[in-house]
Amino acid sequence: MIEKNAKSIFNLPNIITMARILAVPFFIWSLMAVADPASSMRWVSTGIFILIMASDGIDGAIARKRGLVTNLGKLLDPIADKALLGGALITLSVLNEVSWWVTIVILTRELGITAYRFVVIKKRVVPASAGGKLKTIFQGIMVGFVVSPFQGYFGEWYDWLENSLVAIAVALTVW
Repeated sequence: MIEKNAKSIFNLPNIITMARILAVPFFIWSLMAVADPASSMRWVSTGIFILIMASDGIDGAIARKRGLVTNLGKLLDPIADKALLGGALITLSVLNEVSWWVTIVILTRELGITAYRFVVIKKRVVPASAGGKLKTIFQGIMVGFVVSPFQGYFGEWYDWLENSLVAIAVALTVW
């Protein structure tokens, strides 16, 4: 018998989260298609990235407001974040826009947390903490700045800004 107030796993927030995961390859493709970091076509990649990142907040807000928080959503949401940010970092490292050591440090931590979540999943679902959400937001800001073509407009000053954002993102990730 189905419980009267049971939440479907195919609710709007979970569908948005699944769409975020499915959109990641399009973002990576757009980034690889426009390898020149100063090209104005990089705005397409930046726009896709911002849309995927913004939908992260939207799915969570809808889930909380409508009482649609599910264990699947708690599990998929950080996976979607890691797919987007991990894909972005690997692609940016391939394009020599982010140092490989940065990508390795961030992905090692992220994959470790994900592995931990899967180990304990039978006992409980571990949702993202407030600190984890802050770290993800900052990583997103950093990746957004690196992906954008602002470097072509601001030159060396912008390189300093990007490097500072990368350092802060790594520090928050390790912390």
